Amino acid sequence: MGSEAARLDVLTMGRVGVDIYPLQAGVALEDVATFGKYLGGSATNVAVAAARLSRSAAVITRTGNDPFGRFVHHALKGYGVSDQFVTGVPGLPTPVTFCEIFPPDDFPIYFYRYPKAPDLEIRAEELDYDAIRAARVFWVTATGLSAEPSRSATLAALEARGPSGASGHRAITVLDLDYRPMFWASREAAREAVGAALALVTVAVGNLDECDMAVGESDPWPAGRALLDRGPGLAVVKQGPRGVLAVTSAGVVESPPFSIEILNGLGAGDAFGGALCHGLLAGWDTAVAIRFANAAGALVASRLACSDAMPAAGEVAALLARTSDVP
Repeated sequence: MGSEAARLDVLTMGRVGVDIYPLQAGVALEDVATFGKYLGGSATNVAVAAARLSRSAAVITRTGNDPFGRFVHHALKGYGVSDQFVTGVPGLPTPVTFCEIFPPDDFPIYFYRYPKAPDLEIRAEELDYDAIRAARVFWVTATGLSAEPSRSATLAALEARGPSGASGHRAITVLDLDYRPMFWASREAAREAVGAALALVTVAVGNLDECDMAVGESDPWPAGRALLDRGPGLAVVKQGPRGVLAVTSAGVVESPPFSIEILNGLGAGDAFGGALCHGLLAGWDTAVAIRFANAAGALVASRLACSDAMPAAGEVAALLARTSDVP
């Protein structure tokens, strides 16, 4: 394993694609005249968000051997994210994703991941386990559990990761609940797969519906406690316009929402994730880390794109300084 991998602050694993987003808000997809092309995919966007906060980052994923696959490599390098663990899959196209933008809270999304997404072809025998163990934060998503061989690879990575990182300190291993019903045979199948992963991670992050999928609770406090009961030491419950709640064995902290004009909410969760990694790596108090991550998510929700919109630390600090939390 190379020294570059040993230095990684954040290593993510999972979904990648190309976002084809309309440049007009409030327009149905069939009537949109112009689009922008952006790097996409939840795990990939989290790595980009971490890199924007000056963290060394890489993503484990797979693309098609096609022009969009080449775009993924080019875009990752442009954002300062290592593409050393991104490989091609012969015969499968790089996924593309379209959305519609109806602020403040309606953003229909359309995934084109046919006949199968290359990122679901991540294989356990091809993983760099030294890099996975060495990373200071390792981030996986529930989507990676939705099909084989990615499911087995994700669980193998989590098992290899173990309770401590290369330095001997307790590893930070995050499961993003990232539940997309169209990727699963059933909600019950998702709950079973996610349950196996929860026992192997130290942090779980999800919105209310994702928490309900994972532990059968949609009320924030019971959902957070139920996630802790499955194994993680920190459970983060995102509540959209009601802010964020974090639960640890020491208690509960909340970050109310920020007063900001929403343009496109689709990338907010990934910005939150990258910023959460940053706060955890910095050793911040849970309340400080959650508020910082919440502000990063708010900034991206006020912008059009996902990857292109990820904020730098100074932008987050500026928002925290000038915008009061909404009671």
